[in-house]
Amino acid sequence: EPFSVHTRWIETEFDNTITPYEGAVEAAEPAERERITVEVGGKRLEVVLPAGLGPSGSGSWGSGWGATGSGPARKAAPRRSGGGAKKAAASGDSLVSPMQGTIVKVVVADGDAVEPGDTIVVLEAMKMEQPLTAHKGGTITGLAAAVGQTVTAGAVLCEIKDA
Repeated sequence: EPFSVHTRWIETEFDNTITPYEGAVEAAEPAERERITVEVGGKRLEVVLPAGLGPSGSGSWGSGWGATGSGPARKAAPRRSGGGAKKAAASGDSLVSPMQGTIVKVVVADGDAVEPGDTIVVLEAMKMEQPLTAHKGGTITGLAAAVGQTVTAGAVLCEIKDA
């Protein structure tokens, strides 16, 4: 007999002689969830975990977290030599570069009014152009971005002061 199994074999020729499962099925209770905030790469994220897995539960992380459930015992951050270069301190008004790259376009000037979502500069990183937009409305001050300038991740490009 020639090979006769094909993509429609189940629909056209399969003779189902398998008996259906007749055992009891447990009704799955909705699992309790807990929300914890974690920091990844300098960004805070809210994560939802099954109850008992997070720092307050006695799950697999239980022994690594403090008795108060406030997080693992922290080690002192390693000191890094800054090479003497001082970075401007980032604040809630700061527009910072999310990655290292080269500024290919500056759309605004000091004193310009911007709305949330307005493009401030265009950054080229890894052969991709990335527009950096205003995170809030206000007035541009301290614009420290010029076309052709290379910026590092976390560099403050400008401040957006409340109008």
